[in-house]
Amino acid sequence: MRFELQFAGQTALQVYDGVNGWKLRPYLNRLEVEPYTADEMKAASMQSELDGALVDYAAKGTRIELVGTEKVEDRNTYKLKLTLKSGDVTHVWVDAQTFLETKIEGQPRRLDGTYHPVEVYYRDYRNVNGLEIPFVLETRVLPVTKTATRLRDTPVPPERTLIEKVVINPTLDAGLFSKPAIPTKSAAR
Repeated sequence: MRFELQFAGQTALQVYDGVNGWKLRPYLNRLEVEPYTADEMKAASMQSELDGALVDYAAKGTRIELVGTEKVEDRNTYKLKLTLKSGDVTHVWVDAQTFLETKIEGQPRRLDGTYHPVEVYYRDYRNVNGLEIPFVLETRVLPVTKTATRLRDTPVPPERTLIEKVVINPTLDAGLFSKPAIPTKSAAR
């Protein structure tokens, strides 16, 4: 997986090759390649499946249970509990009419010393070469009653990712998924 973000005239980069992960965050004045933390590696390994958690779930060692039905943004959905091969549990909500994913439970984020639950909403599905692709992803970090510092939680605004273009099976240089060729902290010392 390779993720590039243009921000304030600089390019941030995250690369995960299926085993190792690296990041470059110049907008934080971090001008060297840094390895992923253990939490980032765990999150990347869960996100690395381009087809999502439901496709070929049994071959991936995942068990799925129907928890019930719920409304998500005024739509009837099936709430599914996924127990991954690792033993981790996550939830996915599937639209009862279209059978497309409408919401997933994201990797919790640590803010002010407290882990916050995360939800990711999938919207604006469009057909691209026979595949239904969501062109809007909205990530919501949910509030908790009190943070680790015993202070009231501050709301976090939702993050929206708008996809402009999807290309199916493009030819990509394998070098895009290797460690970036920028000095690392250890090489700079």
